[in-house]
Amino acid sequence: MTKHNIAIIAGDGIGKEVVPEGMRVLEAAGRKFDIQFQFDEKPWSCDYYAAHGKMMPDGGLDEIRHHDAIYLGAVGFPTVPDHVSLWGLLIPIRRD
Repeated sequence: MTKHNIAIIAGDGIGKEVVPEGMRVLEAAGRKFDIQFQFDEKPWSCDYYAAHGKMMPDGGLDEIRHHDAIYLGAVGFPTVPDHVSLWGLLIPIRRD
């Protein structure tokens, strides 16, 4: 059996709706093709920013660095400036 460790960041808005459905699809494919997925869900989003003043915790990239993949949903919300979500979460993940 093949195993994959996937960091899940549903993000905001529609991401919170579609990412769980995508996870269900992965699980169904895993059953059919004998693949095991270990999901590590992170609450990083604009809601996280509102509560903590940053899009992800210090050391957040270290938490996901060794995963096989990152499943990233939609990130952004009207009450949070785009540069905050972009530079606080998306760009660091893409650059690392």
